Amino acid sequence: MIFKQRFVKSLSLALCLGAAMASPQVLAKTFRVAVGDGAGGTQHELGKAFSEQLKERTGGKHDTQLFLNGQLGDEQATVNDASMGLLDFSILAINNVTPFSPSVGVLTLPYMVHSLDDAVTLTQGEVGQQLVDNTIRDAGVRIVGWAYSGFRVLTNSSRPVSSLNDLDGLKIRVPNNEIMIDTYRAWGINPTPMAWSETFTGLQMGVVDGQDNPYITVSAMKFDEVQKYITNIRYLFSIEPLIMSEAVFQEQPEDVQQAILAAGKAATEHSAQWLVAQEERIKSELVSNGMEISEPANGEKEWMDKAVSQVWPKYYDLVGGKDKLNQILQSLGRDTL
Repeated sequence: MIFKQRFVKSLSLALCLGAAMASPQVLAKTFRVAVGDGAGGTQHELGKAFSEQLKERTGGKHDTQLFLNGQLGDEQATVNDASMGLLDFSILAINNVTPFSPSVGVLTLPYMVHSLDDAVTLTQGEVGQQLVDNTIRDAGVRIVGWAYSGFRVLTNSSRPVSSLNDLDGLKIRVPNNEIMIDTYRAWGINPTPMAWSETFTGLQMGVVDGQDNPYITVSAMKFDEVQKYITNIRYLFSIEPLIMSEAVFQEQPEDVQQAILAAGKAATEHSAQWLVAQEERIKSELVSNGMEISEPANGEKEWMDKAVSQVWPKYYDLVGGKDKLNQILQSLGRDTL
């Protein structure tokens, strides 16, 4: 009987110790963060800023480990993994969230965002909170921060491009995103959807002639080694969210949840400042490395007219309806449809 009582007490103590050791309030945790891009890019910068802020706000108890260059899978795969609680965080292009939560597609409508200020207004205001809530509901992941990468410029290895006619015959890589695919179709070409992890090799081997991404991404991914010409189009401002598994978020105690949200907000503010500080320098470096920059003809009017008139109506329902889109335009101080 005494042995049995001792055994029960010992077992209870072991279970309590095990529970304490498993408690997120007691144990420090290093969260895994998937990063699609390489070192030196906007995604990497956001990840570093978030890591520093989280460590500071949790007194060093919580940190992150960044896995660059898609080491943990392609960007869409990381959304799946995060939704199932198999991955803590991912930093990825917004177009790779759209298949899981369609309303965020409003940020990829061509010529929706005209400036960094527009991007900040949309992501940090009422629209941004609605997108956060929708993404939790639809995809089981929570957007806790945003990286601002600038406008996606067109690069290619064949010739200078300034007009839509110059695109004729070029094979352009795009993400597997219907809005972006339809934008190129509106411009008169049929683009080639290709996974991000395959893009550099595809450009290098001539499978595709070109692609579009912000200057900072072009530099970080060393596309200047396989591309010669840049067209300074401004059809899509690249916004890259930091998503977290909602299941993992809910496992955290309240103080850690608040630290995560505060760290994400601080990292977001840092991203905007970093873009302003770095973009012109990186643009100059790409020119120094031999790339040539062309401006689109007629102030990009033909590009804009065709994209907006042909693409926007097709996606009214996807982004919440025409009335919702008008609310978003009003928040940007623009004319409604």
